[in-house]
Amino acid sequence: MVNRPDSNKARSQRHKRVRGKINGTAERPRLNVFRSLQNIYAQLIDDVNGVTLVSASSVEKDFEEYGGNKSAARKVGEMLAKRAIEKDITDVVFDRGGYIYHGRVQELAEGAREGGLKF
Repeated sequence: MVNRPDSNKARSQRHKRVRGKINGTAERPRLNVFRSLQNIYAQLIDDVNGVTLVSASSVEKDFEEYGGNKSAARKVGEMLAKRAIEKDITDVVFDRGGYIYHGRVQELAEGAREGGLKF
């Protein structure tokens, strides 16, 4: 029998390790990314108060297309940036959630940068 390593467990451990080093505040919240096979989610979190300030995902009603590709990830990043700018948030700390900075995670980050977020 072949024992495959649990990739989600490894990702979770990487995420915990990174979370020990970065922290979001009200002035500079943490941009957290979670991706599933079908969708992608992003939120700006104030870790000091433990609240989510802004969120965007590909499962929202006004999101028409398939959420599991790079173009959808870029649109989610742009939506998040637009909502953050409305709440006067421009500087964030990027938390890739234990995923490698490639593909959908990278597209979400670039979309957020195009929308006006700085990180």
